[in-house]
Amino acid sequence: MKQRTNLSRRIQSAGFAFSKRVAALIVVAALTGCSGAGSLLSNPRVADADNDRVITIGDSIFALSGELQDFLEAYAGETFRRYTLSGAELSGGVIATSVVDQYAMARADNPDIDTVIMDGGGNDILIPAIMFDPYDCKTQWYEFGQLSSRCKALIDDLYVEGVNLLNDMHADGIDHVIYLGYYYTKNGLFLLDSMEEAIDYGDTRLAQACSYSAVDCQFVDPRPVVNDSDIVIDGIHPNTDGSRKLANLIWPKLQPLL
Repeated sequence: MKQRTNLSRRIQSAGFAFSKRVAALIVVAALTGCSGAGSLLSNPRVADADNDRVITIGDSIFALSGELQDFLEAYAGETFRRYTLSGAELSGGVIATSVVDQYAMARADNPDIDTVIMDGGGNDILIPAIMFDPYDCKTQWYEFGQLSSRCKALIDDLYVEGVNLLNDMHADGIDHVIYLGYYYTKNGLFLLDSMEEAIDYGDTRLAQACSYSAVDCQFVDPRPVVNDSDIVIDGIHPNTDGSRKLANLIWPKLQPLL
């Protein structure tokens, strides 16, 4: 009986992993299909910049168009090192170098880092939700305030991973982190208007990770500023106006650190 139970658990775990991989491939196909490119779109990696002590790591909110980083660099009058990748999850992942590994890559290129601008954790929630939603992170209008325990547990695990990464940065001598949270997605190419409860809980936990970690970390909450008109047709990524709004939220925190 015990052997059958263990086998059942392994099958369920494999099913979740398969669902996540399929959803990830759908995201890839959507991004490449919209653009006609042959691979998942990301702005180029920049390992040597005007100011090598400032790096950006994270996912496609930064990386898909690169405009968010472009605006920040224009405000600063100098370039920063870029390691962000579309499809990146906080750690692990199936389609892109994770945020944790991006940070390791940046240190391998040049460990003299003072400030990290980042996001991370969104794809860990979004990619499964797009396909079969195995963690039940979508809530319909009649489920207001009823985010599932499975989704909360997933996000709580991301909180732990986030604190661990931020504490590692502190141990490595990083002075400052600016952590960009997530805005509400919308119904577009993907039906994601029902992610609000998960995004609220996720941003709360990311802000706590920032507050409770050892490194000086400032959390940026974009929910009050970014609206549906600032998001492209996929329902996820910022358009030019959205990227500008995000940069305008980050810049007052970044400027004094340069």
